Amino acid sequence: MSRLNIGMISFAHAHAFDYLASLLHMSEVTVGGIADEVPERTEALAKHHSIPYYADYKELLADANIDAVIICSENVYHGELAIASARAGKHVLCEKPLGLSVEEMQRMILVCSEEGVQLMTAFPCRFLTPVVRAKEALDRGDIGEIIAFKGTNRGSFPGPKWFSDEALSGGGAVLDHTVHVMDLMNWFSGSSVEQVYAYADTLFDPERKRMIDDAGMVHVTFENGVFGVLDPSWSRNPGFPTWGDVTVEIIGTKGVISIDAFNQKNNVYGRVSGKGSRSFWGDDMNELMLKAFVQALIEGVEVPISGIDGLRSTEVALTAYQSVHAGQPVRLNK
Repeated sequence: MSRLNIGMISFAHAHAFDYLASLLHMSEVTVGGIADEVPERTEALAKHHSIPYYADYKELLADANIDAVIICSENVYHGELAIASARAGKHVLCEKPLGLSVEEMQRMILVCSEEGVQLMTAFPCRFLTPVVRAKEALDRGDIGEIIAFKGTNRGSFPGPKWFSDEALSGGGAVLDHTVHVMDLMNWFSGSSVEQVYAYADTLFDPERKRMIDDAGMVHVTFENGVFGVLDPSWSRNPGFPTWGDVTVEIIGTKGVISIDAFNQKNNVYGRVSGKGSRSFWGDDMNELMLKAFVQALIEGVEVPISGIDGLRSTEVALTAYQSVHAGQPVRLNK
């Protein structure tokens, strides 16, 4: 395979628009179709780029020329769409969180395996240069054995209303943002989480219009004894120059690595504006992730971030809610 024909299913998640922009610049990719149940969201966009538009994703999946799909629907539909895509013989890149229950994610992984297609979870943070360099340093043993992690993925409310509807999203900030940095902790440690102790509340929406958690702290203990703590809160107000951050401090027996993944920028403090401004010059993590997905499928090798990776990080977030309700640590089911 020298060229990949990719279909896109749902633009409910805003990441889909970024993904499309990147795909359109890849010489080895044809965007073979867009399926979206909301015509006013993408029908004109598809027409502008001469891409076939489908109101029903099943019509896109019926196109034998489509090799793979990217799913950016509301979280609750990830399982249904991924399984249908696999049954149609399409490889799948699924937006995070992979699913809303362990059983659902296991089913997604199983069906993809049975159908001989690959399932990749959308974790673009793995491709940021500071993260890649940190992993290389860990593999060299630069800071000895890992003892603990301290991470943040602080952001702001994503925007579409469905994020605040638990029936569609499955959860708020703790689910939305735990998964990214949790994936990095899993990747770095080479171990699995065995226990979670978490807090979640609505603190940054004073009028409680959204009625879903926007604040949290997630504490984890890994099977190999490593500890971790993560702040996944939607705590960034409009005064911040970015939507959020991805930071990880890795404490080892022989040193410490500090990652500020989005610190690839120029800061300008001018008299004219009277305030600071920020110019980002760094990695396009979405494009890097998509290129890795495309390259793996073209070369016939395993995708770099699997469905199992998606399950492991999402299971921690789901267990965090169990801990919040129980008011005590909860062990993961093994």
